[in-house]
Amino acid sequence: MSSILIVDDEKDIRDLIGDILKDEGYAIRLAGNSDDCMAEINADPPSLMILDIWLKDSRMDGIDILKTVKRDNPDVPVVIISGHGNIEIAVAAIKQGAYDFIEKPFNIDQLMVVVSRAMETSRLRRENADLRRRDATSADMLGSSPAYKALKSQLEKVTKSNGRVMLTGPAGSGKELAARFIHTNSNRSGAAFVSVSSATVEPERMEDVLFGRETSDRGVEKGLLEQAHGGVVYFDEVADMPLGTQSKILRVLVEQQFVRSGGADKVRVDLRVISSTTRDLRAEISAGRFRQELYDRLNVVPIAVPSLEERREDIPDLTRHFIEMFHRTQGLPLRTLTPEAEAMLQTMQWPGNVRQLRNVIERVLILGEPSGPIEARELPGQEAPVDTGGRMVLGGAMATLPLREAREVFEREYLLTQINRFGGNISRTAGFVGMERSALHRKLKSLGVVTTSKSSGRADEDDDLGD
Repeated sequence: MSSILIVDDEKDIRDLIGDILKDEGYAIRLAGNSDDCMAEINADPPSLMILDIWLKDSRMDGIDILKTVKRDNPDVPVVIISGHGNIEIAVAAIKQGAYDFIEKPFNIDQLMVVVSRAMETSRLRRENADLRRRDATSADMLGSSPAYKALKSQLEKVTKSNGRVMLTGPAGSGKELAARFIHTNSNRSGAAFVSVSSATVEPERMEDVLFGRETSDRGVEKGLLEQAHGGVVYFDEVADMPLGTQSKILRVLVEQQFVRSGGADKVRVDLRVISSTTRDLRAEISAGRFRQELYDRLNVVPIAVPSLEERREDIPDLTRHFIEMFHRTQGLPLRTLTPEAEAMLQTMQWPGNVRQLRNVIERVLILGEPSGPIEARELPGQEAPVDTGGRMVLGGAMATLPLREAREVFEREYLLTQINRFGGNISRTAGFVGMERSALHRKLKSLGVVTTSKSSGRADEDDDLGD
């Protein structure tokens, strides 16, 4: 929104006001009737409207347009002008939300004062809305692991384009955070980021939620696509979108316009679309649950978001970030981690990925000690292996093995756990366990784990491990 829309049925008046404002450096648009006016607003809401009360040969007069604009675009100031002005019209216009009222023939200086003040009001409203959006949507991304660096590199490459991005990865891995990162660092960062949860919206309500609706009793209710105009719409778990809605979304992507439920007017939108899924969309297409055409439109730039398993090196940084965040937002204790707790977090299983890690840290801060570092015993599921005397409790299978076999099982699992903790980096693993790198290679080989110079993520028996 950066222009002034002038609506008057008299061409001379439109041109006169337009020329005056252009001389003052404003961008202007013109409309001579209500249909042209609404088309301009739907295409791109202006920063300010100068609106004539009386519009010949129009289906709506100025007051009707004012009501519609204040309902659908409440942040747009509207200055009413009329050659038949009286106090009743002025009062009616102000009651309907007009910013000010100017009577024809108008004084140019008076016009410029009103326009200047109205534009300042518009600017402040936009800045406040932008600040609210920035406060509500964090796009902090943390990490130093190879998997994280590869992800961030891909995200940075797509921020400056308008290409549609498809994010894939397991639940809780941070796909929405990746989408917000793209938005925050794009030229659309000043506009809205609207998230659509395809899995939680009831199928029968999906179209009303997306496209909005018009009813006689409640008027116009904007949908999420209209709210995202100029910005980004993020379809979370797009595979859960009903087939009928998929067809309509496909049409929106092609035409960049739609009609609200119960409405007649076409609404134009300028959107960048980012979507995500945890499922194999090609399998969904084969099963008839997802449209091939929509997949082709959405999957312009596919980006895989790694699981927490693939970026264990980032767990300490993520943990400290969550501790600081919960301290700042909830007043929870600002605690540190003992080395044992940090190592335990890096070796635990995380099927819920980053979301699960966040929940674990929040629970520990709520239920744990009010001060002092977080210890390994406070982490969930870590009570069983050690009894009250500090001794390790062996599982049934381990207890039945001869000493030599039990030692080999322990060494293999211990070393593989440490290798996975350090992202497959043999040098860092050797430093932690207190072995020379060559000695560690020999030990791994004797335990049935083959090592090469090739880089990899999670390791297992006979996997290639990287330096």
